[in-house]
Amino acid sequence: MEIQMFNIWYFVALILSFGGFVGLYFLLRNKSPKFQKIFLFCFLLFGLLLHFLKAFIPPYSTDISRWYRDSWFVNICGANIFLFPFFFLSKSDKLKDYMFYIGVLSGLVSILYPLEPLNKTNQAAEWLDIVRFYIHHDMLWYVPLLMVLFKLHKLSYKRVIYAPMCLLGVMLFIMINQVLQSELGFVPLRGGDDSFFDIGYKNSSLIWGPGNESFAVILTALCPKIFKTVPVGAHAGEEKYLPWFWMIVPVMVYLTPICFLISLIWDHKNFKNDCITIWQKTKLFFNNLKTKSNKNKENSQEEQSKN
Repeated sequence: MEIQMFNIWYFVALILSFGGFVGLYFLLRNKSPKFQKIFLFCFLLFGLLLHFLKAFIPPYSTDISRWYRDSWFVNICGANIFLFPFFFLSKSDKLKDYMFYIGVLSGLVSILYPLEPLNKTNQAAEWLDIVRFYIHHDMLWYVPLLMVLFKLHKLSYKRVIYAPMCLLGVMLFIMINQVLQSELGFVPLRGGDDSFFDIGYKNSSLIWGPGNESFAVILTALCPKIFKTVPVGAHAGEEKYLPWFWMIVPVMVYLTPICFLISLIWDHKNFKNDCITIWQKTKLFFNNLKTKSNKNKENSQEEQSKN
């Protein structure tokens, strides 16, 4: 088995992923909401447990330094694996919205473009980790989508702004993880020479700045100059992307409309009704202005006629 883009194993993996979702849907659709919640929560807990159990399979079992590095939650999908069980139990609609939008988007993108399996030089020896990869990333979109389909959570287009804000919060969580890794000695200090932070080291979420990725230009184009320039010191004025801060504007600008469009699939009736209400109120407002203007004009003409 060797997964390459659009080869037979790539499509086998995709069929199994989507087939697994369909199977879970039909397994759970006639169950009680309580059973559905318990099952989905247990699935999330299994994903969290599996994150640590990978220590017993290659390449982590044969490379302790890699296990130290990857056992932490140092990318968006990894952080979501840790955070989703807590978000699922919370009563916050905003956190569950984040689960849905970011979980579905990141999970689907990961299985459609399975970068981690593609980068493996010996997939045959690490096939268990490839299976683990698909279980984890399928879980990220299975649970939030089923949560909404079974009406365990209701989306609202009015809350879409909070999804990118939550994502920025998760990025801060990832930064703290990475700094702690270095401070506690699990990985070497990020970078070398006179630079503590090196964007070329474990930067899959681009939090520390854009690397050589071809797609990064669509993000850097929206980064304000203040977030990519050293403000003071010996290197003042030089270009250097401020970790995390440089992502604020691109995340808000790109992710908000994407989440809004997705929300309309489930919340289009409320959006339509609100648009009609706003239109009616707008018409009423201008009609009132017009009526008031006409009355003022009539009063002015009456005063002029009296004079």
